[in-house]
Amino acid sequence: MPPTLILIRHAQALHNVAGDWSFHDPKLSELGEQQSRELHESLKASKIGNEVELIVVSAMRRTLQTATIGLDWLIKSNVKVMPDANWQENADKPCDTGSPISVMEEEFPGYDFSAVDPTYPDKTTDLSSNPYAFTQKAILARGQSCLRALYDRPEKVIAVVSHSGFLRTAVCNRMFFNADWRVFTYDEDAMAKNGGTRFILKESEETEKKGGGMGRSDVGVFGIVEGDFPSEVQDQLKDHEAEDPVKVGALDEANKQKPSC
Repeated sequence: MPPTLILIRHAQALHNVAGDWSFHDPKLSELGEQQSRELHESLKASKIGNEVELIVVSAMRRTLQTATIGLDWLIKSNVKVMPDANWQENADKPCDTGSPISVMEEEFPGYDFSAVDPTYPDKTTDLSSNPYAFTQKAILARGQSCLRALYDRPEKVIAVVSHSGFLRTAVCNRMFFNADWRVFTYDEDAMAKNGGTRFILKESEETEKKGGGMGRSDVGVFGIVEGDFPSEVQDQLKDHEAEDPVKVGALDEANKQKPSC
């Protein structure tokens, strides 16, 4: 049976505060650190939060910090933390581009980065084949790769710390406020209807109706919107919209920010 996923957006980072996308791989703001502590309290108080057997985290600084603070009781209980380049943010601006693995190993010595793709954090070399390229094709494929990788994992509950842009456009079509979390299972019925060619998630009724585990995120289904990808691939939007509902309005300020979330 595939695992249940707790998908988490990183807490507020410095580029979110300044609206400046030139910050390279920014760290959390003071508010972001507080949001991470609130994530800790929220998840620790939940039943499913204490059932997590694996933590998968984008190898970027703000997600690693969010996991370190927000999931610390799990980490102290020896729940494995697995940094993964596939869960990084979409865009190729400095704020959405990671730091070299050697730098992250120094900043987060308690984590094992040996499984991180050695090409990380490159997003701009050979766009036609780079899995991290800022193109719609690459990002949607990366989302499916992430879900495929977790589908056969032996753990029953997996927490993933990632980014709102990637989660919304390529993983689950939901909005995430900073440090909020949602619970998903694999939608086996929907997957069967498409012949098993695409991995699809179904949100738990509780977090769907509440707007995330902390109730801070917009309620509803949100797909790809204009501006999510470079203009040369915007004409491909119709193909994806045919499969996934798209809600353009009601974007809160935190989730309007382009290119990063």
